[in-house]
Amino acid sequence: MISKENLIKRFVGYITIDTQSDPESETTPSTKKQWDLANKLAEELKHIGLEEVSIDENAYIMATLPSNVDHEVPTIGFISHFDTSPDFSGTNVKPQFIENYNGKDIVLNAEQNIVLSPDYFEDLLLYKGQTLITTDGTTLLGADDKAGICEIVTAMEYLINHPEIKHGKIRVGFTPDEEIGRGAHKFDVKKFAADWAYTMDGSQVGELEYENFNAASAVIKVIGKIVHPGYAKGKMVNSMYIAQEFINSLPRMETPEHTEGYEGFFHLTSIAGEVDETKLQYIIRDHSRGHFEARKEVMQKLTDDLNEQYGREVIEITIKDQYYNMKEKVEPVKHIVDVAEEAMKQLHIKPIIKAIRGGTDGSQLSYMGLPCPNIFAGGHNFHGRYEYVPVESMIKATEVICKISELRAKKAQDNFKKN
Repeated sequence: MISKENLIKRFVGYITIDTQSDPESETTPSTKKQWDLANKLAEELKHIGLEEVSIDENAYIMATLPSNVDHEVPTIGFISHFDTSPDFSGTNVKPQFIENYNGKDIVLNAEQNIVLSPDYFEDLLLYKGQTLITTDGTTLLGADDKAGICEIVTAMEYLINHPEIKHGKIRVGFTPDEEIGRGAHKFDVKKFAADWAYTMDGSQVGELEYENFNAASAVIKVIGKIVHPGYAKGKMVNSMYIAQEFINSLPRMETPEHTEGYEGFFHLTSIAGEVDETKLQYIIRDHSRGHFEARKEVMQKLTDDLNEQYGREVIEITIKDQYYNMKEKVEPVKHIVDVAEEAMKQLHIKPIIKAIRGGTDGSQLSYMGLPCPNIFAGGHNFHGRYEYVPVESMIKATEVICKISELRAKKAQDNFKKN
């Protein structure tokens, strides 16, 4: 049995270390404070008995659990990221523990009247009777993706302490800066040397994902002209009004709050403006590669049309692809999804196979030669004050890691006997 107490202690030790990443930084990791947890993890992996533990100059961590069988087994990997989202504060996280959750409202912060309610977050009702870890309403929790890290480390420790569970060589990898789209940028796939891997970075129990968004960022710089407002007629160009035109020209219903499933979107993430200059930042998402390319063309054409309308270049746009749908790379090796699905079924977990409305390190890694589906880590409401994770979900995710490792060794043994 996975120790509930040890898992909670480990998880709290991770989330109380601030590891927020910074999209404006050009370093790797993007914030120095990510090193605090990275160094702790490297030491912990050595302490529990993993081998070949390394941490490179960019804080990428790798380690090995050697095979305990005498036949050849494909090397599999498990990967998670240790940074947290820049969308909401990760400083001074104070977790709260709700034992035997009764299905009612949870007051996160009485002073600020912040309530986690199943009337709004219906998924809470899936976890009645369980132990929930929540925020105090002033920070995010960090279950994305410190729950995944906790589950991987706990699973490796469990396999070390239970050598009767047979497994092949297992590689472990932890990355910085996933939340700003750079988690796999400096990941050394050749050094990792796994046949395939799984990111532990999903949400609800049972999630198993091998499709994700195609993703791009767009930065729009709107250039105005500032003059004294008393003498501005025919001279002033207010960049904020032009920015407003740009925003209003995009389809309003194709935004995150109006889309679901396989529907893509344009998402305005920030505005910073004055009369002289306004900067808009967008992300572009779509599961269909064709629709994804069309969305980028829409933004470029809108830019061109506004420049033509104003008779000069009032808008500059920079669009950068971030990652692509991993489905193209995973489908040819679909057996790696099948073994994860079988592991869940054997643990009486109903697999929920669906497309990710987001991305993981695995989407980039799949295009780098390491096919990498995504498995649930258990958390909900990521990137904000309402984030929570059921402890029982983390235990189940830990068990899935162990079972995948066991099943893969057994299949290799069966093939060995046949030949």
